[in-house]
Amino acid sequence: MQINIRTSEANQDIVRSLTSKLPTGTKENVIARIALGYSLQNGKKFTTNDFTLYDSKGKEYKDHILFDAKHRDFYIASICQYYGIYKTDENIPKFVKLHIDHGLELMDNLFSNSKNYTFFDFLIGHLDKGIEMLNSVEVNLDAVRNNNQNIEKTYFKEPIKLNIGSKIDEKESIILEFNNTEVYNNSHIAIAGASGTGKTQFALELLNQISQESNHHVNYIYLDFKGLKDDDLKEYQPFFDKTRATFVDVPSIPFPVNPLSFIDSINETDRQMGIDKFVDIVCKYSNLGPKQRGQLRDVILECFHEKKAGEYPTLPEINEKLLESVGDKRDTLTEIIYELSSYNIFEEEQKGKSFLNQNIYLSLSGDLSNSVRFTSLFLIINYIYNTFANMESTPTENGYRGMRYVLLIDEAHVIFKEKKYQEILDKILREFRSKGVATVLLSQGIAEFNQPGFDFSSNCEISYLLNIKDKTNSKAINKFLGLSDKEGITSARSLEKISKGQAISNMKEFDKGKLFKIAQFWENNK
Repeated sequence: MQINIRTSEANQDIVRSLTSKLPTGTKENVIARIALGYSLQNGKKFTTNDFTLYDSKGKEYKDHILFDAKHRDFYIASICQYYGIYKTDENIPKFVKLHIDHGLELMDNLFSNSKNYTFFDFLIGHLDKGIEMLNSVEVNLDAVRNNNQNIEKTYFKEPIKLNIGSKIDEKESIILEFNNTEVYNNSHIAIAGASGTGKTQFALELLNQISQESNHHVNYIYLDFKGLKDDDLKEYQPFFDKTRATFVDVPSIPFPVNPLSFIDSINETDRQMGIDKFVDIVCKYSNLGPKQRGQLRDVILECFHEKKAGEYPTLPEINEKLLESVGDKRDTLTEIIYELSSYNIFEEEQKGKSFLNQNIYLSLSGDLSNSVRFTSLFLIINYIYNTFANMESTPTENGYRGMRYVLLIDEAHVIFKEKKYQEILDKILREFRSKGVATVLLSQGIAEFNQPGFDFSSNCEISYLLNIKDKTNSKAINKFLGLSDKEGITSARSLEKISKGQAISNMKEFDKGKLFKIAQFWENNK
């Protein structure tokens, strides 16, 4: 397969301009390779709908000129790994062109906004970044102390009984005793089902019932990686109304928290530990190195010193201080902090209030770069984890655990595939059971739940399996549901005839592996 491309007409002059910044005699194919790598590193992912995004009236690159023969396979492999496609995929040349044009635009913008920024500054910064990623920062995910967070989160100590569906061809309801400690060691729920099986409507109904049964004392956050479109928003409005939820569409609507506010702003030792953790998170999830880590830490410490006790610096303030510190030498650190602040992803929460005391549906726009999306997401998850870790455990009365909160992660396979997220999710599942927090994980398949070193399904005591593509993988299914070989035979027979809106489960209030009709929000709230 030959990869012959032309850049966009607009980028033709940019190729010449950027090449002129390199040593005399450097050929223009070099800048194309750098642009390709820089775009991939930025985290932007294109779809087939983007193939017409750029015209092809600019600089022409023939296959043998664009890639040195000995390095060609490396560039192809980078595209294949990035998009999860095979090396013979016919779209590879189109993705190569998109990333070259995109990378050229990013680089032109970077150099245009900083006249004193040289190409050697650019190369040194990104070579350091690549090397440092081999020995990337190990983030200590343990919670840091904050004796001054002053967040009150009440709990609901009565039984929460959920109508999760009914028997096939019968109207008899199946009731899940959500917080019964004599039945379940934790309240975490794993739900696996292919697109269109009713998985999302089942999850919405669970959240609705938890909210109603607890008289709205148990709050939730729904983390949605896909993002809701306008038509989806209309469909979800009854759910928002019923559960009194706030829809947060980042970056159009900022998320109501300052991500630094998990830090103790008064105790000096705890404050420094909190700052170190925040810096580690940003550097780890944005692939920044030790030098940039030190720069960011110094800037944040200075920002805190300028605040009164109990106050927190904002990301725009940190961005401004960082730019003052580095001057004209802009790099990936200044880029990520600039994006986090300029897109207004976060806003400072009102004093005395916390988003943990309301219901939030968080929609993360795919228009954001992956580095910004994932860093933002982790900062939110870290805030939730650290805040609840500093709270007292909820009591158990008459066998029922007091419940505070539900953390629901849709498209959870996105997190499962990122090793950076696995440890924090594992800690949440293990440690939150005593804090009255339930985690609900939604994914399209079951393989994602069992990663090397992390068996997430075993930490979710309640599992629901809807229709999936790999219905014949009995070993994985039995592991996901925690079934014996005998129970596995029942589940295999059930999956042979499963249809939309049906599931099997390991819940103890119903026969394991037996088919039943799951509750759907749209159906129960017409």
